[in-house]
Amino acid sequence: MKLVITMSRRFGTGASIIARELSDRLKIPVYDKAYIEHEVEAHDYHSEAEAIRKLAENPCIILGRCASDILRDQPNVFNIYVCADKEDRIHRVMILRALPYEEAKKALEEADARRADYYYRNTGKAWGDVNDYHMILDTSRLGVENCAGILMQYFERMNYI
Repeated sequence: MKLVITMSRRFGTGASIIARELSDRLKIPVYDKAYIEHEVEAHDYHSEAEAIRKLAENPCIILGRCASDILRDQPNVFNIYVCADKEDRIHRVMILRALPYEEAKKALEEADARRADYYYRNTGKAWGDVNDYHMILDTSRLGVENCAGILMQYFERMNYI
């Protein structure tokens, strides 16, 4: 199966770490906002959606950009949502960006609001609705370091890889 993984995530969950580890284990590329925006001439949702559909012709991991909704009808797509407790996310942002607590909290809240708005504006759906994902990973409970292994075990058991 040409597995395509979409990964939506709250800011500060460690999802990019999980995506990179999965990429290394599965030997498939990860595409994020920066990559997708770089690939399109017109920076609008329809151009990005077309770029995402093109990327999904081969096995890959796509972070964000409404990919779970854009690719929802493709049988080889597995949609993941990564979440974590707000305090854990704030502390991760403090470390990653060397910010004091209040600034990290503000950055997190603003990033989450932008992502929710982008998702709603382009899909008409609530961002993070459990019905839109095959699996939800809570990195506060599972640990960022364990999530790629959990996914690999699942993919192997289901013969996705």
